[in-house]
Amino acid sequence: MRMDWEDNKNCGKNKHFLDSFRHAFEGVITVFKEERNMRTHVLLGIFVLICCWFFKVSWSEWLWMILSIFLVIVMEVWNTVIENVVDLITNHDYYPLAKKAKDMAAAAVLMTAGFAVIVAIVIFLPKVIKLFF
Repeated sequence: MRMDWEDNKNCGKNKHFLDSFRHAFEGVITVFKEERNMRTHVLLGIFVLICCWFFKVSWSEWLWMILSIFLVIVMEVWNTVIENVVDLITNHDYYPLAKKAKDMAAAAVLMTAGFAVIVAIVIFLPKVIKLFF
């Protein structure tokens, strides 16, 4: 969708903090509605938090898990930003550099999710072993 000149004049800085907050919240809603992977990350994050409660993890373990979950979510937002900007610039045409940028952004999410899995294994594996043995 192309913006008209009148719309473009309103694209400057937000005059009030609440406007900034509203736009940021719209971004959260948009990425959640439009990105299946974001919904998956959020659901897995909620599952992990329930596991934290079930296994009665320590405060420091809670913090590691929350940090890991939010890092994955933030990386998914950045991945979506990069994909959208690349698509905007390339007009959805194929370019090797565009593919490279999108693949690297996806790799950042994958690596962050891998970090989150490692943190979860370090925290939960001893508790699961203790539960069964």
